[in-house]
Amino acid sequence: MVKSENHLRKKFDTFEDLEVYKAARSFRKKMYALARTLPDFEKYGLCSQMRRAAVSLTNNIAEGHRRYHYVDHIRFLLQARGLLQELVDDLNVCEDEDYMPVVRVAELKQQGWDVLKLLNGYLRYSRDAQPGKSLALHEDTIPYRIEIAEDAPFN
Repeated sequence: MVKSENHLRKKFDTFEDLEVYKAARSFRKKMYALARTLPDFEKYGLCSQMRRAAVSLTNNIAEGHRRYHYVDHIRFLLQARGLLQELVDDLNVCEDEDYMPVVRVAELKQQGWDVLKLLNGYLRYSRDAQPGKSLALHEDTIPYRIEIAEDAPFN
């Protein structure tokens, strides 16, 4: 029995179907778990910053997924990429301040770099899906014609 080509293609109906979102979500969960282990005096500093950046990472992927304009879609993905870099730097702070073992920091950073690879791939795919288009936003003009009756009062 041969499956049709449509059954072989993976559908991406929602942002939750994207591999990059799934990987970023897993990374976010681990960053949240790490934030819960930080010292109490970091509660309103590093801990809060990590949680906000982690949730914004997945929020930006989700929000950009179904944007009507190509430029908006790319902008949200670039924002997510910047947030990912911020989280990797937060891991450097955890290492520098001895908040967690170096080996654990290295594992989390590797997961972050893996998310970055997927994010860059999704960015490349998104850009390539728009052949011949620049990053500039252009609206198509809609041609229309108004017919005016000969007996209209303003003729």
